[in-house]
Amino acid sequence: MIAFLGQGRMGVPMAQRLIEAEHTTGHKVTTWRRGGVPVAEAVDGAELVITVLSDPAAVREVLTAALPGLRPGATVVEMSTIGPEAVRELRALLPASIGLVDAPVLGSVGPAAEGTLTVLAGGDVSGCRDVLSVFGTVREVGPLGAGAALKLAVMSALVPAQVLLAETFAYGQEHGVDRDALIDVLSGTPLGGLAERLRTPSAETRYSLSLAAKDLGLAAWDGASLATAARKRLQQAEAAGLGGRDLTAITGHVSGAPGRRTVPVNPATVPATNGFYSHAVRVGDMLYVSGQAAFDEQGNLVGEGSMTEQAEHVFQCLSRVLADQGATFEDIAFIRTYLTDMDQRFEYGQVRRKYLTGTPPASTTVQVSKLFMPGLLLEVDVIAALR
Repeated sequence: MIAFLGQGRMGVPMAQRLIEAEHTTGHKVTTWRRGGVPVAEAVDGAELVITVLSDPAAVREVLTAALPGLRPGATVVEMSTIGPEAVRELRALLPASIGLVDAPVLGSVGPAAEGTLTVLAGGDVSGCRDVLSVFGTVREVGPLGAGAALKLAVMSALVPAQVLLAETFAYGQEHGVDRDALIDVLSGTPLGGLAERLRTPSAETRYSLSLAAKDLGLAAWDGASLATAARKRLQQAEAAGLGGRDLTAITGHVSGAPGRRTVPVNPATVPATNGFYSHAVRVGDMLYVSGQAAFDEQGNLVGEGSMTEQAEHVFQCLSRVLADQGATFEDIAFIRTYLTDMDQRFEYGQVRRKYLTGTPPASTTVQVSKLFMPGLLLEVDVIAALR
């Protein structure tokens, strides 16, 4: 029996391949996804447990929950892109009686459905080689963790190359170079295959931009200047709302705004602005957050007459804007507060100290005669340094 613990665009076609191959592999396949039966129940009795999940944290969470149901002698085949360090952590997590193989794949949704992926297998695959071959060509690349390392090594070349070409197209556009002519010329170079792929960005998400950014985050070791720069470019595109699009959307993001260095940030978790400003703007690794005030989704005042209630609301809004960009209050470099009554700074300070618990940031607090909405007692804006 095989328990397939997968999700996302790759998980569905890979699970379907396994189900269709039941008569050749001799393994009955059960599938699991979030919101279904408990994962420990899904893996109960399985000889092979295959994971295809989004990131290292998801793999750790799911396999930790699966532990009570794993039978001694079973093998976990981890096929997500999580990196060699996470594979080592999984080996420490799993009991010694449970085998572990890392087998990430090269390819996208189409090859997953066709069974033409390249499986990069690390560890002892003697007990699962026939099953892995259902997905495509199996390459045994070395000991446990070797597959995960090879996958990141490949992605640290392929993904930055696509970002580089997107910037090449943007340069050509800004200097009047015909786009098709540029791609035609590039097609005769070693970059030809990638250039052709970017000629028309895919309407279907085969390899999402957010997953590419995640993969580069795992691959960008100290000193990997190109991978690090490409990751930043992808994160900017993510912040602009392109995370769910195919990686080829990076071309439109870069070419559509030559030289643009600012990315607006308007999380759905805070009340919408009036359209004349953004809640925050990201510029490189800096986040500039607009003044947050105590009003709700309908534009109504929150906590009338109460500095404590309004301050709590403001700091909750700040926390959500920061979280949208992967930041916390510890990342704040500067905070500025406008109070309509400086005599209420004690109540404000009590709330502020609940949230700013680390090294104090640079700070300015001023009294103003009034704010833009009657009844508002404070407004707070911050500047944060993103990691």
